[in-house]
Amino acid sequence: MTASPEHQPVVELRNINKVFDTGIRTQVLFDINLKIYPGEFVAIVGSSGSGKTTLLNIIGLLDTPTDGELLLHGENVADMSEDERALLRRDMLGFIFQFHYLLPEFDVLENALMPCRLKGKTYEDQNRDRMVELLKHVGLSDRIHYRPSQLSGGQQQRVAILRALANDPRLILADEPTGNLDTKSGNTVFSLMRDLNASTGKAFVMVTHDREFAKQADRIIELVDGRVKDEATSEEGSPQT
Repeated sequence: MTASPEHQPVVELRNINKVFDTGIRTQVLFDINLKIYPGEFVAIVGSSGSGKTTLLNIIGLLDTPTDGELLLHGENVADMSEDERALLRRDMLGFIFQFHYLLPEFDVLENALMPCRLKGKTYEDQNRDRMVELLKHVGLSDRIHYRPSQLSGGQQQRVAILRALANDPRLILADEPTGNLDTKSGNTVFSLMRDLNASTGKAFVMVTHDREFAKQADRIIELVDGRVKDEATSEEGSPQT
């Protein structure tokens, strides 16, 4: 029997391994099995070199596993062409990085809409009003036509978060999104992600070194030397059923 959409994983990893071979063979992920469900907020933690970013890059179709299966919304990515993978990445996934990577020559609204622009001007125009409302929601209504250089670091990251939501993806992947911010701005950005997770129903997967933020996720996945050491419901979150 096919799972209903709300119970079908957004992403599923089956026995994922990753080996880098640049003259010296180094395995960085070992038999990773993981499911992320709609509406979940999952934190991936672990020390530097534990494989966190590699795992996130594989989920985000920015890298490929050496072996194992990756399913996005039930579709096996291994069966897809590069063009099909690119379209899936564009339409189903949103990315938030440690550095905002806003384009300096475009204003806030244009930066937030940039993923829509990749789908054509008509699609961009159709989503303009929605993005304006989102910018108001995150307290940037008076900054819509500012350039990135006129914003604080926290404000720039807020724009980057909305950019990740531009194409209405099913899954948001965040790699140390608060790592380049001061404590106050980091708390604001994390609270915003949690708010958008709750209000939009999007699944979020966040790599973080900050255990206090991880405790507020629905689930914590700890990597040690490329292996899942622990997978637990956080004290603040609720278990996935």
